[in-house]
Amino acid sequence: MNKNINLLKEAIRSINDYPKPGIIYRDITPLLKSPDLFSFVIDMSAELIDNNIDLIAAIDARGFIFGSALAQKLRKGFIPIRKRNKLPYKVISQEYSLEYGVDQLELHIDAITPSQKILLIDDVLATGGTAEASAKLVNQLGGEIVSMIFIIELLGLNGRQCLEEYSNNIHSLITY
Repeated sequence: MNKNINLLKEAIRSINDYPKPGIIYRDITPLLKSPDLFSFVIDMSAELIDNNIDLIAAIDARGFIFGSALAQKLRKGFIPIRKRNKLPYKVISQEYSLEYGVDQLELHIDAITPSQKILLIDDVLATGGTAEASAKLVNQLGGEIVSMIFIIELLGLNGRQCLEEYSNNIHSLITY
């Protein structure tokens, strides 16, 4: 397992000063090229969670890659949490801050029914803004976040501080 984690970390490309000076962007596209590493990420994610979930919610856009594959593996429904003006039906919205700006996420009003148990997945936990906004959207619809999975966690940005109420159920595959 440690060998695969090391291979996974080696596959992440670091790009300096993107999207603006001072940011180190962690690019997952090289790991996606490897069927073995991609499969490892999905298998490892599946092992981290209690299968007592109803739906997998993933955050626009790279979270969709992992969330849809994990939903298929676990035979669970998938719901997309999208950036502003990307969903065609009635939505609820939540603004959030990034380490390099402000944006807004949306979720269809009928995506979740009250008391459904939700796994939230995304590629990176940085400042925690997108995950926190996503959790608020799920909560607005009466869903319960039971677990969060991030492929990468950027420890220096303290994203877990925004997610304290979920701290026992946050999993990161690799950290920087």
